[in-house]
Amino acid sequence: MGAIASSHAPGALELFRKIMVASTSIPGAVSPVMIDVDVDGKHFQEMHVDGGVIAQVFLYPPRSIMELSRATGKPFHRELHTYVIRNGKLEPEWSGVKRRTVNIGARAISALIQTQGINDLARIYATAQQDGANFNLAYIGSDFNDLHNEQFNATYMKRLFDYGYQLSVKGYARHKAPPGEARLNMTDQYDDLASLITQTISSA
Repeated sequence: MGAIASSHAPGALELFRKIMVASTSIPGAVSPVMIDVDVDGKHFQEMHVDGGVIAQVFLYPPRSIMELSRATGKPFHRELHTYVIRNGKLEPEWSGVKRRTVNIGARAISALIQTQGINDLARIYATAQQDGANFNLAYIGSDFNDLHNEQFNATYMKRLFDYGYQLSVKGYARHKAPPGEARLNMTDQYDDLASLITQTISSA
């Protein structure tokens, strides 16, 4: 996007705007954005939609630090701090669905996209753990219960903004692991404690 904006090429501004619009074009809810391209002298139109269907949250390629160390021949010693913001909830939300193919399909896609976002966080957390990075996560908590029946509802988005603002004013306590990973880590700790107690009783 930076290269497009600084290129000063004819149509650069229009292309930049189209990409921004495409990034909010939710599949099945908003029409895709058509972008003209030329390949091998032939003219085509590409359909572009919200990139959330590919990846909703990203950091850097998982092997970047290892490859950097290999290329330089030196271990990477700088402190790494990872800050991830997930504009969505991580807990599953109940929703009534009409017994219609379109409605069921839309709900399935919604659930799939939410699950993919959670998997993105797990992947980023695993990369942070691998590289010894300080992981920090922010997301919409289960205490935000406002409902909305349509996309881009201005009243809903204003309440969501106020919710995030109030959390930040109070000093938002960033999560050090995704919820599922945190539960797994706690389970591991309980298993270690139980093992220690068992060994202590056996030795007594």
